[in-house]
Amino acid sequence: MNRVTAALGGLLAHYLTRPIRHYEPFAISHPERLASVLEPGDVLLVEGNQRISTAIKYLTQSTWSHAAIYVGDFQTSGRGLGSHVLIEADLRNGVVAVPLTRYADLNTRVCRPVGLTAKDCRRVCEYAIGRLGSTYDLNHVVDLARYLLPVPPVPVYWRRRMLALGSGDPTRAICSTLIAQAFQSVRYPILPHIEMQEAARDNRLGYMVRETLHIRHYGLFTPRDFDISPYFRIIKPEVEAGFDYLSVRWAEESVPGGALS
Repeated sequence: MNRVTAALGGLLAHYLTRPIRHYEPFAISHPERLASVLEPGDVLLVEGNQRISTAIKYLTQSTWSHAAIYVGDFQTSGRGLGSHVLIEADLRNGVVAVPLTRYADLNTRVCRPVGLTAKDCRRVCEYAIGRLGSTYDLNHVVDLARYLLPVPPVPVYWRRRMLALGSGDPTRAICSTLIAQAFQSVRYPILPHIEMQEAARDNRLGYMVRETLHIRHYGLFTPRDFDISPYFRIIKPEVEAGFDYLSVRWAEESVPGGALS
């Protein structure tokens, strides 16, 4: 029975990871420029052009369907990782190291953890590297079947939890789960649950309010969470390279609101 479900899971994974037609990227960052701004520990969000990407974007109400973590040059790790390396969890291949050029033709966004110490940054990267070889358990076909409908009829409240549906096995390879676990290993927040508590009374201000952060379960994280997290800075390669709008060469056609002079 396990062989049958694993075979079925393999077929579903193959179907879901095939590219969709008519994908059109709008804001591609040149790989060399993107590489020049990336730092170890950065999270690279990817729009994605696979069939599974459409369902993930719908369920998360976001542009981003995939996430990878940049670990830079980790030749000293003993894993033989070269420069410009991303660690990601792929549905078919599990946790793998891929070159930055893999996403040269897709829309991407760089999210950088703010204030992460060099020591903890290395621990985060080493956690991701240590997971290389982990795989998605293809016996859990229910986990894969949820992506067969591009826009599954799921109420908004349940969409995020639908992504965590299934075995609950902490070793399964899901892109945002892997990265969430890496940052949680050094207790770096992404989107924690915030509990509001009353603190000591202040005669001038009344009751003070204290915020207590609680770690969310890693299985509930999605690529979008790194984009909207207040603890990650958005890095745009064009801006970092010193964008000057006065140097832009426009075509001579007229533009809305008037003609170019």
